[in-house]
Amino acid sequence: MTVTHEKIAELLDKEAIRDCIFRYCRGVDRADEAALRSAYWPDATDQHGPYSGPVEGFFDWAKDIFKTDARNVHTVGNILIEFTAPEEAVVETYFLALQRGPATDGGVRQFLIAGRYCDVFKKRDSEWRVARRVVAYDWVDEQVAATEPEAVRFGPRLPLGARYPGDPIYDLLRRS
Repeated sequence: MTVTHEKIAELLDKEAIRDCIFRYCRGVDRADEAALRSAYWPDATDQHGPYSGPVEGFFDWAKDIFKTDARNVHTVGNILIEFTAPEEAVVETYFLALQRGPATDGGVRQFLIAGRYCDVFKKRDSEWRVARRVVAYDWVDEQVAATEPEAVRFGPRLPLGARYPGDPIYDLLRRS
């Protein structure tokens, strides 16, 4: 097999797209607005469950969720990237999300959700970001949320994951 400059460029583009998807997960899980914004072009659209429209509205929706101190963990895999034009790709990313937050009755609701991010990525000025996202839901399971305080549930398992800037990853990034 001959490795061409075109094949190397395609691999670099695919890695840049994957990195963008991972930044999205950090942004939404750590309530890191800058990381979340860095995954989308300013003129992007997002169809995301109850929200559908310009990405700026999605950011506002997410910030409202961030204010509730909800806990989110998103894991992605099975990322299939298909280039449809020199500066465009259609990307299907499978995800699992564990989401825990306040219920309208004052209690706590917890969900395990599986689905796919069906994205159009565009490359502008050598950078890949989401231009259009449609979230396809394949599974949702409401779970019984634990009622014990985190100190009891987690015990000696420290440090706990936290929001931006209190999560351990940001401390490591500042020190490097």
